[in-house]
Amino acid sequence: MQQIVNFIIRNKTALLFLLLFGISLFLTIQSHAYHKSKFISSANFLTGGLYNTTHGIGQYFNLKDKNRQLVKENQRLRNLVFNLKLDTLNTLAIDSTLLGEYYRFTSAEVLKNSYSLSNNYLTINRGKKDGIKQDFGVITSNGIVGIVDNSSKNYATVLSVLSIKSRINAQLKKTNHIGSLVWDTKSPELVQLVDISKFAPVAVGDTIMTGGQSAIFPKGILIGKVENFSLDVGGDTYTINVRLFNDMTNIGHVYLIENFNASEIKALQNKADE
Repeated sequence: MQQIVNFIIRNKTALLFLLLFGISLFLTIQSHAYHKSKFISSANFLTGGLYNTTHGIGQYFNLKDKNRQLVKENQRLRNLVFNLKLDTLNTLAIDSTLLGEYYRFTSAEVLKNSYSLSNNYLTINRGKKDGIKQDFGVITSNGIVGIVDNSSKNYATVLSVLSIKSRINAQLKKTNHIGSLVWDTKSPELVQLVDISKFAPVAVGDTIMTGGQSAIFPKGILIGKVENFSLDVGGDTYTINVRLFNDMTNIGHVYLIENFNASEIKALQNKADE
């Protein structure tokens, strides 16, 4: 307490000046509308800036939760879009078809991702307890990632498109020419679409998407764009280099696709192969 008294005594002149200056400033602002409006504007500017900065900091620390919410919302919208698309097509073809569900999308986080080996895998934080099984398709908002290879109670491994074991049904978006998507191990940015007929009107920049002729991926999932192409030795088919829409070296969140009709489709295909 004595220190405070000593401080006031030492600085009484300066403190008296500040007090009188404050009183005069207050009286000036109160008695003049122009000065009062300027003071209020300045105060609003300062407090607004402070609130904006505080809000921005709060938003930054809430980014993780907001990202989770966005992933869940994207998952819900994908379920609606793909099932609505198929329902619309079926209703146009057969009026008596009842609306139903064909695919289910489940979000997951990538825990590990390899891309420099000849057989690359991802590990995700979803497993059997989440209904995840072998042969579920895996995508991001940009395009395909791979296919579920195995699952445990809480986790699953995904065979990446960057694997010599991977072979995915794909087609040119502008035509119905179908081929198989494979990887030659040379670049994580490029995969190869093989067995495309020489009569297909291929052009650099064309979009490649899933062909829908398997029980794994619906038709129309984006893959990439044609980088270049050449005729095979036999001269009957093209090999097309496809630049992936996905950056396979930077995968954080994925969606797993369950086809509710997969068992029925596989059973019919097995009978046809016998």
